[in-house]
Amino acid sequence: MSVGGSELRVRLSNLFGNVAVTLGPVHVALSAKGADTVPGSDHTLLFDGKSTVTIAKGASVLSDPVQMDVKALQSLAVSIYAPADKQDHASTIHSAGFATAYITESGDATAAVRFPREETSGNRFFLTDVEVAGASTRRTLVAFGDSITDGVGTKADANERWPDDLAARLQADAKLSSIGVADAGISGNRILHDGAGPSALTRFDRDALDQPGVHWIILLEGINDIGGSGYAWNAKDKISAQQVIDGMKVLIARAHARHVKIYGATLTPYGGAGWPYHSAAGEKTREAVNAWIRHSGAFDGVVDFDKVIRDPAAPERMLAAYDSGDHLHPNSAGYRAMANAVNLSWFTAKP
Repeated sequence: MSVGGSELRVRLSNLFGNVAVTLGPVHVALSAKGADTVPGSDHTLLFDGKSTVTIAKGASVLSDPVQMDVKALQSLAVSIYAPADKQDHASTIHSAGFATAYITESGDATAAVRFPREETSGNRFFLTDVEVAGASTRRTLVAFGDSITDGVGTKADANERWPDDLAARLQADAKLSSIGVADAGISGNRILHDGAGPSALTRFDRDALDQPGVHWIILLEGINDIGGSGYAWNAKDKISAQQVIDGMKVLIARAHARHVKIYGATLTPYGGAGWPYHSAAGEKTREAVNAWIRHSGAFDGVVDFDKVIRDPAAPERMLAAYDSGDHLHPNSAGYRAMANAVNLSWFTAKP
């Protein structure tokens, strides 16, 4: 969690299912080591007063509020019982969750203090949001992006994504500690076209503007549009800098129409990521997009992630100390440097 509170709700999604799915019981507890939970902290979540819920194809549900004291930066365990069936149907998962999921086929173990360790997964199943509330007013900052916002390059269960580090910075400032950070990163996501999840243009309202209490968005998207052009077979997937910029303009206009401030993040270096994902033409496109982000004045402010983590001697590449090894995704130190570059004064005054 990025902020604390005395009441919470969770959202479960069947967005990508092709049939209705029935889930429950669902429990939430304070997380202990691994699959264990803190004894005495378990709470049953209800949906319209019932312990099970059927979610229609393409829909989501929000649980009833449950009274539970949650501290900022505290880890929670959400346990979901999915009754077995014989239907072969799609599910809704977050494939780069970087938080271990523990799975058992031994029946309902949602209330277990020591959850059975039969199988583990790096995916997050059905769970999309945890919302907290309390006595004081809380506001939300959405980090909206692709795998670099999702945290690819960090260790599982370490919470070392740049939005995690930014949440810790906000918590360290008493004036900003009521601001929650929602990580809306999807690995492989693009601005213009669907692929790894719906495009930014498609999902922006649901994943950013419709988040409760949203006041600010930091946008870091576009590198997959550019990289994907290198190996694209279809003409529509071969995009230009202007197309990426035009997509960003649409997102900016939609944020401003909802009176939400949106800050642009420059696209980070990816030289060495491998041809044809990285190419000379793609590098020129990235540089053109970054020049527009820096100088157009279209955003409410700019955080220059590119400048922060690039190698001064080879600006198309990431500094080795910040490179996770694939030359596209930063490591934990790189993400920390990115979070430290965000101007906290943006969030001191109410928009």
